[in-house]
Amino acid sequence: MSLHVLLIEDDRQLRQTLMAALQNHGYEVTGSASCADAQAVLLHHPQPIGLVILDLGLPDGDGKDLLAWLRQQQPIPVLVISARHDDAGKVQLLDAGADDYLVKPFSVQELLARMRVSLRHRGMRVQSPVMHYAHGHLVVDLTRHSVQLSGEAVHLTPTEFKLLARLVRQAGQVVTHRQLLTDVWGAEHVDQLQYLRLYMGQLRAKLEARPAEPRWLLTEPGVGYRLAEPPAA
Repeated sequence: MSLHVLLIEDDRQLRQTLMAALQNHGYEVTGSASCADAQAVLLHHPQPIGLVILDLGLPDGDGKDLLAWLRQQQPIPVLVISARHDDAGKVQLLDAGADDYLVKPFSVQELLARMRVSLRHRGMRVQSPVMHYAHGHLVVDLTRHSVQLSGEAVHLTPTEFKLLARLVRQAGQVVTHRQLLTDVWGAEHVDQLQYLRLYMGQLRAKLEARPAEPRWLLTEPGVGYRLAEPPAA
């Protein structure tokens, strides 16, 4: 399983952009737009969070207070991102337990590099991201953004591909409804299960010979969905 990142950023456009970029590089990402939601994720998420990217200006509090709370809970690496430039504030946050501080605007490549440094400093070993899936006649290549069925290219909409890619990165494991809705549509859509059912039905119609009896896109009743585990290499 690849590293799971919690991105806490209230700017919806920036949050979605960063989530997509991190997912394209093989990270699992959960997005939060507030202190309260981030705390709920950190306390109750079914997967352990391996790294936190924390914006300071949140609608229900300041990120520095969330950092202080987090440091009382668990020793997760925290990378602060902020438009605040003052050196005194940076030093205060680093002394309070932040692993690094990145000033907006920044490039995705710099963010990725800072993440790797923070993880190395904690002695954490990151598994290689899952970017390829092959099972029977179905082949998914996340790097090339391609899906093939029996050697023929399958056209997916951006949302369909994003949903499939999320399952590929955790192939063989159940991904809950909430995780899928949060990661594909955003935290504000966690209660809109009809989105997930609609797009899963579309995916099955395109990939499964018998959509009502799926071979790859499996349902875990009342919990979520699972992409069938590929055979061992």
